[in-house]
Amino acid sequence: MAPKAAPASPDPAGAGHAGDDGRALSTEQHAEYVRLRRAAAVRHRGLRRVGASLLLLAALLLAPLAVVADWVDDTVSDTGRYVKTVAPLASDPAVQDVLIDRLTDRVVRNVDVAAVTAALGRQLQEAGASPRVVAGADALTEPLRSAVRSSVDRTVTGVITSEAFRQAWEGANRGAHAAVLRMLTGEGGGAVRAEGANVQLDVGAVVDQVEQRLVDAGFGKAAAIPDSDRTITLFRAEELSRAQDAMRVLDVVGLWVPVVTVLLAALAVWTAPSHRLMLMITATGTGVMMVLLLVALAVARRVYLDSVPPSVLPPDAAATIYDTFLRFLHNRAVTLLVVSLITALTAYLYGPGRLARAVRGTWGRGTRAAGGALERAGVRTGAPGRRLAHRLGWTTAGVVTAGVLALLLWNDPTPGVVALVLCVMLAALIALAVLAAATGPAAGQALGGGEAPGAGPGGEPPEGGPGREPPGERAGR
Repeated sequence: MAPKAAPASPDPAGAGHAGDDGRALSTEQHAEYVRLRRAAAVRHRGLRRVGASLLLLAALLLAPLAVVADWVDDTVSDTGRYVKTVAPLASDPAVQDVLIDRLTDRVVRNVDVAAVTAALGRQLQEAGASPRVVAGADALTEPLRSAVRSSVDRTVTGVITSEAFRQAWEGANRGAHAAVLRMLTGEGGGAVRAEGANVQLDVGAVVDQVEQRLVDAGFGKAAAIPDSDRTITLFRAEELSRAQDAMRVLDVVGLWVPVVTVLLAALAVWTAPSHRLMLMITATGTGVMMVLLLVALAVARRVYLDSVPPSVLPPDAAATIYDTFLRFLHNRAVTLLVVSLITALTAYLYGPGRLARAVRGTWGRGTRAAGGALERAGVRTGAPGRRLAHRLGWTTAGVVTAGVLALLLWNDPTPGVVALVLCVMLAALIALAVLAAATGPAAGQALGGGEAPGAGPGGEPPEGGPGREPPGERAGR
């Protein structure tokens, strides 16, 4: 019987390292193997960084367009939203003053006061009045014109400032919404239409109402207001045709551009070697783009006000019209800016930075002190609190995500709504951290030696939880 082969003596330098065929690797072979693996890992991380950077750049460039496109699709294509946009104009004093002055001027121009005084002079002359009295009739022209204007102004003001006018304004705009769409797409027609470089609003329904009030008050000449005077110029834009082309494009892509932008940003975060770091960069970049959008809106406002002559529209009324039409777009940009700041701050606080650790430590000490006060008062959360403490990092991330989604899905949140959501989110985070710290003696002993085991902002993130990166990813940052 052949003797058994003696086992190969282990290589002191390369023991335990085997190749694909099972044979042991020498020291040089193992070193080369490690070097190649590291080179492949570095190359892989480099490709991921390049891909994530390209995706992020595309998402950031599309972000302002996505906000504008979503605003156009939501505001212009929805009758209720459009009426909600223009409704405040009927109650604004600057716009009311413009309507009152324009309508009063048009009515007074149709009242021939000179003819009235001339007829009065002829009648006095035929009645045998003295020449001085007949000549005095001509002097009544200006006082009579002033009296007519005052009376017409009171009547028109009563109409324009009434609740009936506001209702008529909303009804007219609701009925004219299809005409607005035609104007924006360049088809023309309707209550709001493009005439050359002017965007005009047809106030015929309002004029008819004023006419009837004036006729009832004894001004029969008011019925002669010409149809050509029943429009008010809202905007003057030399590049209206280009704006209409851009509006048509935005209306077509209004649904898909926001979706594509969100997908590109999500892919950038998913592709990057460090998800948390890329999330922070993406949020910061989005915030910067929203600031640029707000600056662009401010510059466009200045350009618009400079392009409208005071004879066409007073500056205060022009500013009111611009701000009213674009207020929802402005609010959306501000909301996204706040969301970006919250996301970037949260991603940073989940990281290993010195300031982030200091903030988490301060937060943890404060919430543990509050939890200890609850324990001394006899309020203990027990086992549920311990489970919450072990999952506090994920719970904190869930609360922040819920707050961000609430702001994104809210239908045009106002600054007050944004402040309310932030306060509710902060209160929920404090309540959860305090409840996780008020678990009772057993949990107190477990947590007494350091940070809470599941703490997010109150301690180090849990292993595998948000903000915990594998060593390889930390090394590749």
